[in-house]
Amino acid sequence: MTAELRAEKLTRTFAAAGGDVHACADIDLDLHPGELVVVRGPSGAGKTTLLNLLGTLDRPTSGRLLLDGTDVTGLGDEALAALRRERFGFVFQAFGLIPVLTASENVEVPLRIAGVEPAERDARVAEALRLVGLTAQAPQRPGELSGGQQQRVGIARAIVSRPRILVADEPTGQLDSRTAATIMDLLVELAHSQGLAAIVATHDPLLVARADRVVELHDGRLTAGSRPAPGDAADAAPFAPGSALGGDADAVPHTRAEARAQRHGSGR
Repeated sequence: MTAELRAEKLTRTFAAAGGDVHACADIDLDLHPGELVVVRGPSGAGKTTLLNLLGTLDRPTSGRLLLDGTDVTGLGDEALAALRRERFGFVFQAFGLIPVLTASENVEVPLRIAGVEPAERDARVAEALRLVGLTAQAPQRPGELSGGQQQRVGIARAIVSRPRILVADEPTGQLDSRTAATIMDLLVELAHSQGLAAIVATHDPLLVARADRVVELHDGRLTAGSRPAPGDAADAAPFAPGSALGGDADAVPHTRAEARAQRHGSGR
């Protein structure tokens, strides 16, 4: 399968008083459509720097970044900005919603910037909110939403432009563990159903277990790569847009074992 995004020997070095700091060094990584990759590592390992490089938010000191086989490393700032608008969606730990706008208006912001026609904007916003299970919350402002709902608005905003690549940096860092699990399930489901090449930085083991592939980052270097053990994908708690996330958090499976127990208990 052709990689949607490929990093080749990607390196980012910062000058410091005590000597150069290699935040990322010689990173080789492929992201494929329909796959969610988790980058795992301790604080300070370089996860955010790596995601910034992959999302073209920062420029590498050396190495190449290829999008659909085309080297985009040398593009100018305006070309990179246009590329991000068209091909990338971003989800951050801080939800970044505009308080005075409703959920639908927050989701609509990237489309307004891109100059999408009003009718098309309305259709895309409605579809994005449906995918994250927030159709009923469209007229509500961020202050009227729970933390999990606010992050789902952030995810809807990230996918409304129909990107090919989804970049999420600690997207569940401000959420309780059960809400975090449902958000991760949503990201996995969106990657699979929308054919997104998704990469998520986290060190939460419950979230790592839901990934299609896991890579380890330590001191700016990828040290290992793995996939969940056989059977894990089948044991993952499935997310149904507009149902599980909109219901009682206590009813949402917290682990794969709980998901199995719920399925067996309901006769599925």
